[in-house]
Amino acid sequence: MRSNAQPPNTGALAGIRVVDASRILGGPFCGQILGDHGADVIKVEPPQGDDTRQWGPPFDGQGVASYYLGLNRNKRLMTLDLASEGGREVLLALLAEADVLIENFKTGTLERWGIGADELAARFPRLVHCRVSGFGADGPLGGLPGYDAAIQAMCGLMSVNGEAQGQGVRVGMPVVDMVAGLNAALGVMMALHERQRSGRGQFVEAALYDAGLSLLHPHAANWFLDGQPPRRTGNAHPNIYPYDCLRTGTDAVFFAVGNDRQFRTLVTEIGAPALAQDARFATAGQRSVHREALKAALEAALAAHDGPVLAERLVRLGVPCAPVLDVAQALQHPHTRHRGMVVEMPGGYRGLGSPVKLSRTPASWRFAPLSEGNGFLAREEGAAAPGG
Repeated sequence: MRSNAQPPNTGALAGIRVVDASRILGGPFCGQILGDHGADVIKVEPPQGDDTRQWGPPFDGQGVASYYLGLNRNKRLMTLDLASEGGREVLLALLAEADVLIENFKTGTLERWGIGADELAARFPRLVHCRVSGFGADGPLGGLPGYDAAIQAMCGLMSVNGEAQGQGVRVGMPVVDMVAGLNAALGVMMALHERQRSGRGQFVEAALYDAGLSLLHPHAANWFLDGQPPRRTGNAHPNIYPYDCLRTGTDAVFFAVGNDRQFRTLVTEIGAPALAQDARFATAGQRSVHREALKAALEAALAAHDGPVLAERLVRLGVPCAPVLDVAQALQHPHTRHRGMVVEMPGGYRGLGSPVKLSRTPASWRFAPLSEGNGFLAREEGAAAPGG
């Protein structure tokens, strides 16, 4: 694990200033990504604070929920009442020195305040203005609020998640919100890159609805080709097999066998080499068609094996598989430590590291959420904007 006490900022985005006026998940996640990679992110919160400060338990010693702490690292903080003229004046002063604005206000709110996308573009032509929204600004559902679980339901994700004979199930993580945040960060980076050529910023929109639909592979691709409504398959992949969680003599193991060579290695190692010669299982397509018979045959052979021990041996032989770990086991795994995916900082903060590894300009952990050492903590709308 890495323990950094405000290291020098050598990140890829050093010199880029971001005003993060968003709340909840998608926007703050985008801001944290940019901050981890060196951007100077100023998080603007309303007087009552970001709603997620109360999304617990658990809470830290100051009564702030873990949910908030997981999304607001590497940000300097300012409290502004943007419903007031004074608050908006301070925001405009911040934007005069900013490269990026991230926000997720309801469609029409900024326009009502006289600082909508068109007004901001005219006043700050180099500004990249990123909005994370539920459904986008227009269209049949334009301007309506969107929430991760509801979008999962509406975009078909729940219909393909869960056991075959059960009801649709929400994916256990807020995948729509997080992908929307990733799309926002990607869009911001594209717009900043294009600005180098044109000298102009642009409006970036990352809608949860679009993010939800974008996650439908391979189910959308299957439907486009054969017109058959995708169905739930539990842990199993709809196209290939064995790509499923299978019982062993001890703990279950998830197998992700994608080709004939991997399958031959698997069945040889578990003492059932004849399965590779069976016409029903000899090719990937046949294994998928005859998956129920194959699952029964594999589990019969796997009953003689210790699952985690077998998985360790098989993965080193080139067969993708893994024991099913819980969250605590995953976060304490030696490879998690090696990859720097758990961050520890002074004051007791622990969080997930950046999955983006850059060789010369790596991510850094300069200050924890709500840290007094973040260099900027203004509380009144009349406070001066930070200097360049």
